[in-house]
Amino acid sequence: MEVILRDDVPNLGRVGEIVKVKDGYARNYLIPQGLAYAATPGNKRRIESEAKRRTIRLAEQKSDAEATAARLAGVALAFTAKAGEGDKLFGSITSADIAKQLAQQGYTVDKRIIELAEPIRMIGDWSVRIRLHPEVRAEIMVSVTREE
Repeated sequence: MEVILRDDVPNLGRVGEIVKVKDGYARNYLIPQGLAYAATPGNKRRIESEAKRRTIRLAEQKSDAEATAARLAGVALAFTAKAGEGDKLFGSITSADIAKQLAQQGYTVDKRIIELAEPIRMIGDWSVRIRLHPEVRAEIMVSVTREE
């Protein structure tokens, strides 16, 4: 049976592709889950209109992300924390802390899109990337100083 994919399906295909699958897989999984349509002429037109809407929506999201990245370009955050010998913090600065301080400055950023490989545990200046869109990233500076 030929189906048109409505969503990316691992090991099968991407959105809008027409793929040939076994009848049972299409009827029992893909179509009920909303992952595909049967490949009829009417559904082919339907998926084309969905693709146009998706393209417009993605372009809007990308332009919004670029505008946000431009606003975040000059942002610098300052944290104070207790530290021991060797400038090692007793606690750590996490993506949640960064998101909270950004919110206080008027930027709404979800902590899950802040790219920290691990929490900041040392005093110093750190460059932190924020993934606003798959193709757009912003970079902010985070400064951690010793609490007196």
